[in-house]
Parts: sequence; structure tokens; C-alpha cells
Amino acid sequence: MKIVIINYGAGNIQSIKFAIQRLGYNAILSEDAEEIKAADKVIFPGVGEASNAMEKLKQTGLDKVIPTLKMPVLGICLGMQLMCNYCEEGNTQGLRIFECNVVKFKNQLKVPQIGWNQIENLKTDLFKGIKEKEYMYLVHSFYVPINKRAIATTNYGIKYTSAMHKSNFYGVQFHPEKSSKAGAQILKNFLEL
Repeated sequence: MKIVIINYGAGNIQSIKFAIQRLGYNAILSEDAEEIKAADKVIFPGVGEASNAMEKLKQTGLDKVIPTLKMPVLGICLGMQLMCNYCEEGNTQGLRIFECNVVKFKNQLKVPQIGWNQIENLKTDLFKGIKEKEYMYLVHSFYVPINKRAIATTNYGIKYTSAMHKSNFYGVQFHPEKSSKAGAQILKNFLEL
């Protein structure tokens, strides 16, 4: 199985690569469109500021490639947010895979949300073997409101979407590569989809 982690200079990609190796698979890091299109599974990570990350995707042409992919694609953290229509951070137009917007937390709790929080209302095989209210590791100041594509939710002052699914595209707000055994199980589930 060919697993490609999109390497566009906006992700903590080594920790994802090591998490996949611990599951017994090898992943390659690439920003080459042809190599990405030839993959069996694609992981689209992201850490940092939305407009800068989108600019990097545009420089490599990957903003046009990612929405056309046909194999299972997993967006992680900012990767998931960039798959949406629009992100308030940096007034950023997204990849328009998920028809929803990303907005800033405006509640009284500390922002960014950093640390462990629960996921619930779990749907799809991405969460096979994961129990309701399992803890995942999150770091983010912006969130996706509840919408019809939600396959997991989290509560941080308000309930929001912590995972989404549409056809071959999946997105998770949390970091499975930093979320202990349960996070490893989610990565394994994705690789076995």
C-alpha cells in the first residue's frame, strides 16, 4: 500500500510518519502531484496559520490537486480546516471539499484549546473500536460548527465538529498521531478503509 503524507511545509509530518511506522506501514513525504495522485491513501496534515498554509498549497498547485483525489484522504487539524469553504483565520478561502466555514472560538474558555478533550457522537468506520467520549489531543483556536458532515463532536464551551466525512474525504480536528492508543487505532482504521 502506498501512503503519501502531503509535505507542503505546514505540518508536523515526522510525528505522523512515525505513528504510521509503529502500525507496521511505511509512508512517504511528498509535494509531487503525480506521486500524490498515485497513492492508495493520502494524509493531509497541517499546523500553523491558515492563509500561509493555503499560500504554500497554491505555490505547488496542490490547491487544485487535493479536491480531485479519489482515494481516501485524511485531513488532520489545519488540514481538515483547509478542506472547508472558508476560514476566518487570515480571511482564507479553502479547498471547498466540505461545505462549511471555520470560525474562531469566541467563548470565555482559554484559546487556543490545548490538551486532551473527548470526542463523541462517533460515526463511520474511522472510529471502529473507539468508545464514545474517548480522549484525543487537540491544539486549535478555530473550529468547524456542527454540520451535516460531522462524524464526531467535541465540547469546549460549545459543541463543535471534531471530525467530518464526505465521500473519500475525512477530516479530524484532533491529532491522532499524538493521541495515544486510541489515536493509533483511528490511523489504523483510516489505513484499512
